[in-house]
Amino acid sequence: MPSVTPGGRETPVRHSVVTAATVAAVAFAAVAVGAPAAYATTVDVPYKCKTPIGDKSAVDPIDIKAVKSGSGYKLTMSFKKGVSSSPVELGKGAMTPSALIMLGGAESGSVKVKGPANGAALPANTPIKINDLTGTYTPSKSGKVTFTAGVLTISALGTTTTCTPTKTPAPSLTLTVTGSGSSSSSSSSGGDDALPQTGPADSALALGTFGGTVLLLGAGGVLWLTRRSAAARER
Repeated sequence: MPSVTPGGRETPVRHSVVTAATVAAVAFAAVAVGAPAAYATTVDVPYKCKTPIGDKSAVDPIDIKAVKSGSGYKLTMSFKKGVSSSPVELGKGAMTPSALIMLGGAESGSVKVKGPANGAALPANTPIKINDLTGTYTPSKSGKVTFTAGVLTISALGTTTTCTPTKTPAPSLTLTVTGSGSSSSSSSSGGDDALPQTGPADSALALGTFGGTVLLLGAGGVLWLTRRSAAARER
């Protein structure tokens, strides 16, 4: 309790209590503001793989991480074990992986992530260890978005192995994002020759619209010039 001096004034005890309470409140607010708006966990994903030599099954723990990059996020999908296998040794650079990360919650669609070719030879009949896969996600809507492991594709020696989750796994990452307000989905492109669509397709649509506008203006310009030339000849 605060003490009172003979003059009737309180001692600094009360002031110290108030100051301590203020500091605690400010510290709590700082912690609340700085709290990460993401939740990540490693999820065991059961895969069934269609290989050139038959079906194979494997369970691989997978995590997905996101790092803010400009207006989007760099996604990293990590495989903790190995999936499928090859009956022959895969030499250095013979195998290239890619996968889809499925979006849920406030978003829908998928993001394509890719990884480098194997940096060392992979022994025959040994689970293939997948290097980290990366891609870019640009939010188009605001809210909580979930990221879940999807189909894994392994290209090696001119063959393709497709590994599909046997059931929908739990999300490996939940992220609170602020979108651009576009209604476009955050799907990635399925081929290397297509315009990238790892975020909203605004750029691709804008490019197409711009091209169409130029084409229409060009046609209008030719028509106008033609009519003007004809009028001049009639004079």
